Amino acid sequence: MSLNETRARLAQSRPRGIGVVIITAAIVFAALAVANTLAFVYALASFAIVAAAALIALRGDGESNSLTRPVAVAERGNDPLRAVIAGLPDPVIALDRDGRVLALNERARALAPALRQGEPVSLALRMPELIEAIGRAVARGEEQRVEYSERGPRDRWFETIVVPVKREASLAAPDLVLMTFHDLTPLRRVEEMRADFVANASHELRTPLAALHGFIETLQGSARDDAKARQRFLAIMQDQAKRMARLIDDLLSLSRIELNAHRRPDTAVDLVPIVRQVVDGLETLARDRGVAINVEAANTLVVLGDHDELLRIFENLVENALKYGAVGKRVDIRLAPGTSIDGEPEAQASVRDYGPGIAPEHLPRLTERFYRVDVAESRAQGGTGLGLALVKHILNRHRGRLTIESATGAGATFTVHLPTAVSAAH
Repeated sequence: MSLNETRARLAQSRPRGIGVVIITAAIVFAALAVANTLAFVYALASFAIVAAAALIALRGDGESNSLTRPVAVAERGNDPLRAVIAGLPDPVIALDRDGRVLALNERARALAPALRQGEPVSLALRMPELIEAIGRAVARGEEQRVEYSERGPRDRWFETIVVPVKREASLAAPDLVLMTFHDLTPLRRVEEMRADFVANASHELRTPLAALHGFIETLQGSARDDAKARQRFLAIMQDQAKRMARLIDDLLSLSRIELNAHRRPDTAVDLVPIVRQVVDGLETLARDRGVAINVEAANTLVVLGDHDELLRIFENLVENALKYGAVGKRVDIRLAPGTSIDGEPEAQASVRDYGPGIAPEHLPRLTERFYRVDVAESRAQGGTGLGLALVKHILNRHRGRLTIESATGAGATFTVHLPTAVSAAH
């Protein structure tokens, strides 16, 4: 074959290759927009950029008279296709009609490290449902969607969209097949958390409701004329009603805090009077439990925060210390300026009890909703299982954190870390 014939063939194949790239980009960005992975405006803009780049490359090829340029273009092969795929936000793999890998981006390589260009995709993706979807897409020329899961230390869920791409409608088989992977794991986690939350909340409400229902039936029946039993049952019913009220109040508070989680408070608040207000309010409980509360505080300790939410933090922490650490007969509260792990100034407020302490295996889960070290003890003390979850969410909103130090038999120390007003302003 002569050099001129070679150049003519390359000149004819180059526009077709660019056309495949443009069609591929249009399908990929349309799929991302439909799946809500990429906003429509951004998808349209991204496609326009890719198409313009491809057309500029085509024009440049047409204007070049160099004998070596067509050969170089031929050697590069699928470079434009690889460039398009490399810039996509999700894992994407391009296959030929026989299922061999033509191109992939780094996100796809991270998802399946065994993927190799030029090798069958079935060697790396050993999910029968995916291989079957590729076969159906090639045979039918239609888009296929498949959901699958990966089991391991952390379960993950994905949706794969398999799109056949034809350069010309008259072709029987597609020129290539695009596989796009969407990570569904965050959505599944949220669904699981929501289901667990509803189940736990329902369980917590069902117990006092069942108690109230049983006592009401008893008072309407056999204990109708028993004054002594009536007084005892009414006292228990009142306690159960208060427990439901606390639970509903905590649930509503948690909902409000989560709703405003993105709004950082900007009011200067002094923590010292807040803590002293909490101590004064819990004086009766401390006296009933025989616990002495000692407060060691700086003159002022100012942070940017919401007064009522900060009050809620220390109410929960001090009340927990009085209830679960009462056997130590003492609670120490210390407020002082400190330095964060990033070297920024912060306010540190610690609440320490001298009770039985908490076993190490429980510490990472204490701020989970409805998690309790001792369920029976918590309910006996009137706990809802949401107190420390509220503390964590309030601190998240204030860009703060909670640290917990404890050991069995050595009490527990809960320390609140909040940026000071000066550091928070920056």
